[in-house]
Order: sequence, then C-alpha cells, then structure tokens
Amino acid sequence: MRALKFIVTTFALGALCWITAAAAQQYPAKPVRFVVPFAPGGSTDTLARTLGVKLSDFVGQQVVVDNRPGANGNIGMEIVARAAPDGHTIVLGYIANLAIGPGLYEKLPFDPVKDYAPITQLASSPNVLVAHPAVPARNFKELIALAKAKPGQINFASASVASVGHLTGELLNNLAGIKMVHVPYKGSGQAVTDLLGGHVQLMFSGFSSTLPHIKSGKLRPLVVTGAQRSPALPDVPTIAESGFPGFEATAWYGVLAPAKTPKPIVTRLHAEIVKVLQLPDVKERLGNLGFEIVGSTPEQFAAYIKSEISKWEKVVKTSGAKPE
Repeated sequence: MRALKFIVTTFALGALCWITAAAAQQYPAKPVRFVVPFAPGGSTDTLARTLGVKLSDFVGQQVVVDNRPGANGNIGMEIVARAAPDGHTIVLGYIANLAIGPGLYEKLPFDPVKDYAPITQLASSPNVLVAHPAVPARNFKELIALAKAKPGQINFASASVASVGHLTGELLNNLAGIKMVHVPYKGSGQAVTDLLGGHVQLMFSGFSSTLPHIKSGKLRPLVVTGAQRSPALPDVPTIAESGFPGFEATAWYGVLAPAKTPKPIVTRLHAEIVKVLQLPDVKERLGNLGFEIVGSTPEQFAAYIKSEISKWEKVVKTSGAKPE
C-alpha cells in the first residue's frame, strides 16, 4: 500500500512539474499587465513605461502599463497580490509600499513578503541633501556640528510625511544624535520652491528636482544618501564616507509577481528584464533621470526587501510618523 502511495505521489509531482514547465515554455500566452500603483507621470510610471516598451519585444507579447493609484500605492499592490499567479500580471514595487508601509500602517491589505514572488530590483535612486546658501554649514561635517550646537533649530523639508526624504532625515537624526525638525509638504515641487526661497533650510531630495538648482548655484549639495557617489554629482561625498559607515537610504524600485507564480516563469521574466536594463538606450535614459540600475536576482531582491522592512520599521517607530 505504501509503495502504491509513493508511486502515485511521485507520478503526481512529475505531472505537476511537466505542466509547470510546459506553461513556462508557452509563456506569455497573452499580453502582460504591468500594474503601476501610482498615477501617470511620476518616477514609478516613467520607469515602468521605459521597461515595458522594450520588454514587449523580448517576451513576444505586449506589456501593458496599468496605472492603479490610490491609498499611497496600496490599492495597486493589493490588486496584484490577489491576481492569478500565471505571470500575466506583474507590479512595479516601490520602497514606500514594500518596506516603509509595514511599519507605517497598522494593517496593510497585502503582505509584502508572503504575497509576492520577487523578480528583480530594477533600480535605486539616492537622494541628495541640499542646503539653502544662507545655511552657514559649507559641508556635511559642519552641518552635523551646527545641528548639535543648535538642537531643534535646523529644519529639513520633504515631499510628505513618511516619504523617503523624511525618514532619511530621521535616520540621520538617530545615528548622529541630532535633532533636525521635519517640515512636510504636499509634494516635492512646493518643498523645493520654499527651499529656494529660504523658507526652509535643507532637503533630502531626488536629483531630478534639485540638480538644475545645484548647477546654477542656488542650492548647495552636502552629501548623497546612496552607498556610492552618484555619477551625476561625483564630487559630492556619501554620508557613509562622511563619518557614518554603512549609511544608505535610497528610493528603490522592483518588479514582483503574485506569490506562487511558477519559478520557470519568474526565471524567464528575470532574464528578459535584465536584458532590457542592459540596453544602452535604456541605461542612458534611466541614468539621465537619476536612476542607478541594479538587476538583482529574485533571491537577492527577496532578501533585500526583508532587510529594508527591518530597517525602516525602526525608523518609522522612532519618528512617530503616521499615515496621512
């Protein structure tokens, strides 16, 4: 009886593997829906559309970008978490939903670890800490000394509460033992405008918003928040090399499928997406927009998501940030 059960089980597993392999060979059998959990025009949308156009050529089916904004991106993420795990629905994941959200919301409509099959981290986008010229600190070390001498008197702007820019400032507060005051805005545009006008002193900002003002001399760059210096500002040091080894706080983006998507399909998508990321015109376009290409393996991306959740949960709790 045991021998018969073993034979039946072995046959069933073999049949399942054959069906999965066959499905992967035929994949994709129809257009691929690429959900972007934010409105058109933002960084996630630009990244998805740049990728989607080229990916269509590699997979042999149209990759259709589907913007599903709402609830700070959580609606689009939930849609994909509940989609059929056949590789025909994927999502452009963002740090705010996958790593910051778990510490910010009491309950998310999805589990960022259990509900997805990570495919690859596409890119990261470090911020640059810029100062209004009236700030007396000429470099980062002088800023830290100034903040320690004047606790609560130095402020920094961000695009919103619990944004990457906000939490980067809180992370620096914790590590440096300083107390800079956060000034939230409803978007980066108004924050940059007020920074240029001297209404706020500092800002952790994306490159696209501030690089023209840095080049014109209207804003002073102090440090970048990535692990390495940025090609866009090669003379500006990182926070890590300015006295805080290991410091890294970047916006990052990746592609995920619903959990239980067959591994051969995940492997296929990973291979094709990495090919797209290595195309010279894609590298140039993304580089000009301030993106640093990653292209990690599914396993590396899964481990990275877990590590980022752990890091940002602590920062969110310490900052006292609440969802708006």
